[in-house]
Amino acid sequence: MEHMDLSGKRILLIISGGIAAYKSLDLIRRLRERGASVRPVMTKAAQEFITPLAVGALSASHVYVDLFSREDEQDVGHIRLAREADLVIVAPASADLMAKMAHGMASDLATAVLLATDRPVLIAPAMNPKMWAAPATLRNAQTLRNDGIHVIGPARGEMAESNEAGTGRMAEPLEIVAAAIALLDGGARPLTGKTAIVTSGPTHEPIDPVRYIANRSSGRQGHAIAAALATLGARVTLVSGPVTLPDPAGIETVHVETAQEMLDAVLARLPSDIAVMVAAVADWRVATASGQKIKKQPGEAPAPLQLAENPDILKTVGHHPHRPTLVVGFAAETEHVETNGRAKLERKGADLIVANDVSPETGVMGGSRNQVNIISAGGIDAWPDLSKDEVAERLAALIAERLGG
Repeated sequence: MEHMDLSGKRILLIISGGIAAYKSLDLIRRLRERGASVRPVMTKAAQEFITPLAVGALSASHVYVDLFSREDEQDVGHIRLAREADLVIVAPASADLMAKMAHGMASDLATAVLLATDRPVLIAPAMNPKMWAAPATLRNAQTLRNDGIHVIGPARGEMAESNEAGTGRMAEPLEIVAAAIALLDGGARPLTGKTAIVTSGPTHEPIDPVRYIANRSSGRQGHAIAAALATLGARVTLVSGPVTLPDPAGIETVHVETAQEMLDAVLARLPSDIAVMVAAVADWRVATASGQKIKKQPGEAPAPLQLAENPDILKTVGHHPHRPTLVVGFAAETEHVETNGRAKLERKGADLIVANDVSPETGVMGGSRNQVNIISAGGIDAWPDLSKDEVAERLAALIAERLGG
């Protein structure tokens, strides 16, 4: 897989206290995969959630934890840390650390480094939704923005605490990587200037004026992906089947009913840089739909429905003369998810297949969560159970990475 490049870049990663600290371990791996060196600083609270041993092993670096360390501070180590970096990332950024930053405190190594640095700083807040929504936290976040601190997130989703949901989840590691690259490249969002087509929702294939054939799809995943691509700077067209969701803000949305209408809308917007075919398109339609409601006749069996195959939108786009640079398809399966997804990758001409299990017991169709496998020519990456917004954010970051490699 191609990666956006961070070769030779020096990242100072400050990890503060919070359950989201576990994500910083994956962030270290993602940064180093792209050629960056990572020098970690951990607050005392961070060490209650993850260990310096794990952080040091993944970063292959000494872990700095103490402002008054005789070994580290013999050459004014906190000033050296503050200056010997291309970018400072704070992930997670707790409410407590944000408050200290906003008020210029320097009571421990992390805050001393942050006060002394003249490098760009990117923070990824993570906390309980009530803490994020508190006036003091929002005031501190705005102060930091006014001071030139770059802020990514927090995202909306379920919290570690049971039955807690809202805005407060730390941005995903790939999102933070994309934001870091954007900052080091001069501030442009990674998909700025790119165009994207996203399909979403079901299609309705009429039997008669009141009945239709459809798939069970709410459109939540497709709409979330369209919004996530737009957040990274892409100019997005969303081609949506019949859903009850509002149109995402700032995105051109084209409403269609049938598979043929969806295909026509997609082809009319080629060429494009990105195509993400999320819609659950009905495979068949009634060969000849009735112009009038088909009436039930007492004692008579219903007339058989003659079905015709619908156009294959993903395959058409994947083999089109104006094929997008990156084509992503979805494989909604009820069995043999990986095997079917691999077969679909080659058959449809896609670069990535997002395969998931949509068996009724998973609750994916119509639900708010998803567990997907990203299938490419290079192998399979199994993602954990995530909210559909989180899947969208991670997929958008992955798309940016593939296009920027």
